[in-house]
Amino acid sequence: MSECMKCHRKLTGDEIGLYRKLIGRDAETFLCKTCLSGRLKIREERLDEKIRQFKKLGCTLFPRESSG
Repeated sequence: MSECMKCHRKLTGDEIGLYRKLIGRDAETFLCKTCLSGRLKIREERLDEKIRQFKKLGCTLFPRESSG
């Protein structure tokens, strides 16, 4: 499991996917959503909206939702 390179919090698959989508697909280190929002000067709620949008569009950088 990966952790945020700034605050060392464990990351979710969505946070890793979001970082790769917005910063770089080949990233190997990541920021959590809170630290990323601070870096980009974007509210976390807006990043949540982007995650939902990217998933709806079928972006493969985000883990699939389990149906069970």
